[in-house]
Amino acid sequence: MWKKGFVGVELLLMLVGSSVLLVVDGLRRDEYPPHFVFGASTSAYQVEGAANEDGRKPSIWDTFAHAGNANMYKGDGDIACDQYHKYKEDVQLMKKMGLDAYRFSISWSRLIPDGRGPINQKGLQYYNNLINELISQGIQAHVTLYHWDLPQALEDEYGGWVNKKIVRDFTTYADACFREFGDRVKHWTTVNEGNAFVKGGYDLGYLPPQHCSPPSIYNCSKGDSSNEPYLATHNMLLAHASVARLYRNKYQDKQHGLIGFNLLTFGFVPLTNTSEDIIATQRAQDFYHGFLNPFIFGDYPETMKKMVGSRLPVFSKSESNLVKGSIDFLGINFYVSFYVKGNPKSLCIKDRDYVTDMAVELTAYTTNETLSDEIPIIPWTLQGLLDSLKSVYGKFPIYIQENGQQTHRSSSLEDWPRIKYLQEYIGSILHMQRNGHDIRGYFVWSFMDVFELLSGYEFTYGLYYIDLKDPTLRRQPKLSSVWYSNFLNNRTMDPMVAMQIEKNSSLHDAI
Repeated sequence: MWKKGFVGVELLLMLVGSSVLLVVDGLRRDEYPPHFVFGASTSAYQVEGAANEDGRKPSIWDTFAHAGNANMYKGDGDIACDQYHKYKEDVQLMKKMGLDAYRFSISWSRLIPDGRGPINQKGLQYYNNLINELISQGIQAHVTLYHWDLPQALEDEYGGWVNKKIVRDFTTYADACFREFGDRVKHWTTVNEGNAFVKGGYDLGYLPPQHCSPPSIYNCSKGDSSNEPYLATHNMLLAHASVARLYRNKYQDKQHGLIGFNLLTFGFVPLTNTSEDIIATQRAQDFYHGFLNPFIFGDYPETMKKMVGSRLPVFSKSESNLVKGSIDFLGINFYVSFYVKGNPKSLCIKDRDYVTDMAVELTAYTTNETLSDEIPIIPWTLQGLLDSLKSVYGKFPIYIQENGQQTHRSSSLEDWPRIKYLQEYIGSILHMQRNGHDIRGYFVWSFMDVFELLSGYEFTYGLYYIDLKDPTLRRQPKLSSVWYSNFLNNRTMDPMVAMQIEKNSSLHDAI
């Protein structure tokens, strides 16, 4: 049951005059550069549904979900938010909210069901319709080519990302996307959270395709945690670089788009001021964010080469030249931060893997204000992360492609923790820009409550609530959607007032 969170007239009037209200005052859209993009994000498997319709075939995420999500939670994306059928309604909500852009992913197994071969015309029509609808409403389409949903056919045939054959097939798939959609899409991200995907999917086994070495609490049926994470990393970098070369040689001059790569990033803080923990913090940076090293310098960080040894693949000279300089921008997803403590004992483990190679212990960074289900609001750690990346890799364009606060599905529509989170992080961007960071866009995760990879439908990040018990999957605005709309439209009306208006009319009138 949803808590109604009713506010009486007297209390509402008191709140309107209170200084504790989370209003948009002091934070205005027009303070940001004219071309700065504000948007929201989702991904194909998490919102589209229609898993078995119009020629779509299973991906590794379908297989993972139907096998029980590594025994972590129940649910799947067979129906999800049904955006496949409700995209026009969703785009109208985006328009009314005032979004500049919508970041979504293309389902490879919907567009090319077997991973290679002919294009599925129904899938092609869907993405053309979605992109055209966005463009017609003045909303930029920011497209991710791979959001963890490799066609199962390629996983079955040759093992997917651990086999170098993936470079050819991913490039062919990307070519089809550029050819069919590139006249309207100007921002392409090849891979979402490549670092998280290889760690969770090929080392620990809590993400698709659920590879890991036994014993494991996630009951992996196959895998090699010592080697596969690094093989998948290497092939992913080569696949990205191949796609970037294709785009630059064949499409960029005519389409004028940009190619990027996305990482899940963290704030890392030494647990103590000892040299051991400070050095361990740098190791954690190198392992988690070290994908940048090949993009900037053409090789892996020296720390990784030292710790992993012969298990780390080696770039040939031509491969190094291909990967180096292959991003026009970096997409980062940022949620949480960690204390880092050195853990040299892990190096004594016989069969080391991606996690033990780092030789660190990570503890979640919390604050006194953090509730058990909430993500701490600590934007200064994002500033520290960007400062660290800039000092090592120089200045380059950045899009914050995911950032948001989780709440339990049974919590109130009046999601004040999410408002406070967004307000703090969006406000911090101005400070970061003034400190020399080339941040070009910010996307809330997520536009609506989606099928979350680590919690299914139990925890949500959405600006809109999806009523799963309603056959129509009715979209209900949360207070955060009103706050975000007020900010995007340079309005200072308090969101609680807007919510009261919405109770008597509709959100669309309120915003």
